[in-house]
Amino acid sequence: MSGRDARRTAFRFGLGAEARAAWLLRLKGYRILARRFKTQAGEIDLVASRGDTLVFIEVKGRLDAASAYEAITPAQRRRIAAAARIWLARHPGHMAMTQRFDAVFVSPRRWPVHNANAFEMDLG
Repeated sequence: MSGRDARRTAFRFGLGAEARAAWLLRLKGYRILARRFKTQAGEIDLVASRGDTLVFIEVKGRLDAASAYEAITPAQRRRIAAAARIWLARHPGHMAMTQRFDAVFVSPRRWPVHNANAFEMDLG
């Protein structure tokens, strides 16, 4: 498989993982507000709400959940937090909500794993 084909396959796998994560979250009562929110600072895979909580969600698709968790590096967490600040600036009506960073780990032939409050970052 060429590098281009490998990237295309990985991209498709990532889109599928995000779709499965969104499906799981909707089953749990979350409302998906945005998918693949991109900024110059970074990208947020999913933005969702449930009750008075606004959740920024990183989706990781890997062969196993342990390697997926390790894939969320400190640098990536900072980029997600920077993108979250931009999202909040563009949607000021959500500023008063409790904010949280979650992760959903997706592995083939396994139920997605939702890790609420996977990491903390200061959005102030």
